[in-house]
Amino acid sequence: MDPTNDKAEAAETAGGEFRSAYVAIIGRPNVGKSTLVNRLLQQKLSIVSPRPQTTWHRILGIRNLPQAQLLFLDTPGMHKSDAVFNQGLVRAALRAMADADVILWLIDASQPDDPDDQLILEQLREQKARSAPVILGLNKVDLVEKPLLLPLIAGWQERYSFAEIVPVSAATGDNVDRLESVLLRHAPVGHPFYPPEELSDRPERFFIAEILREQAFALLHQELPYAVAVQVEAVKAREGKDLTDVEATIYVEKEGQKGIVIGAGGQMLKRIGERSRPEIEALLGTRVFLRLWVKIQEGWRKDVTALKRFGYLEP
Repeated sequence: MDPTNDKAEAAETAGGEFRSAYVAIIGRPNVGKSTLVNRLLQQKLSIVSPRPQTTWHRILGIRNLPQAQLLFLDTPGMHKSDAVFNQGLVRAALRAMADADVILWLIDASQPDDPDDQLILEQLREQKARSAPVILGLNKVDLVEKPLLLPLIAGWQERYSFAEIVPVSAATGDNVDRLESVLLRHAPVGHPFYPPEELSDRPERFFIAEILREQAFALLHQELPYAVAVQVEAVKAREGKDLTDVEATIYVEKEGQKGIVIGAGGQMLKRIGERSRPEIEALLGTRVFLRLWVKIQEGWRKDVTALKRFGYLEP
C-alpha cells in the first residue's frame, strides 16, 4: 500500500468531499450487467457470455477514484421462475437492492419490452420508501436507431420517477464515463470501505472457480447449458518456486454429463484447463499447476444443501 495514497484518501475524507456508495446493478438476464461492471472497473471481474443467466453470485467490484469509492454489486438476472436455484439467484439480486445506496437498473434498449422488466419495476415500487435513487441505464444503444431513442427515454420517464436516465453501450464504452459521473453525483458523502488496492471482497478461490466455470460454459454450453458448478479444493504456493498448485472439481448432475465434460481421452477437460490457466496465472501472479476432477452431484440445482455448499444460497 502506498502511504502517499493513504494520506490523500484521509485528507479527502476529512474534508468531507469524499463520496462512497454501494451501487446495485440490477436487470433481467442478458442485458449486459457483467459487461458494464467490467467496463466500469476497467478490468475483468465478472464472467461474460452471450447466453443469459451466467452470473450466479452477487459479485462486488471496487472502483477507486481520487475522491470516491464506488462499490458495484453485479447481480444475477431477475426473472420469474419456480426453480429453487433460480429463485435463489433472484433473492441475491433483491438483497443487493435492499443494501444499496444507489440502484442502477440496466435494460436492453434494443429489446425494451420484456415481462421480467415489469417484475423489476414492481420490486422498485415496493422499495421506493427506502428512497435510494434509481438510475436507469439504457444499454446496447449502439443497436438502436437514434430516432427511436428519445421516445424510448420518454416512455420510461412515464413509468417511474428515475433520478436520471443514461443511454450507454457497455460493449463499446459509449457514454459509460457519463454514467460514472451520474453515479458519483448521487453517491453520499462518506469514507472508503476498502483499501485502495482492493478489487473485490471475494477471495481468490472464488475467481478461480468463476474462470473455470466460464471456460466450461463456453466449451460445453450446447450440451450442458447450466448443469456445471465448480468448487476449488486447494490453492497452495510451492515454497521457493514461482509455482502454485490449484486443485478444483467440476460438478455435473448426471453420469452422461460427466463423460461430456471429460471428453474422449480426457481432451475436453484438458481444453478447459488450458483455456483457464492463463487467466488463473494472471490472477495469482505465478505459474500454475492445475489439477481438475469431474464428479456427479445428482440434481444439485434442486438440492438446497448442495446450493448452499456451492455458495448459490446463503446458509
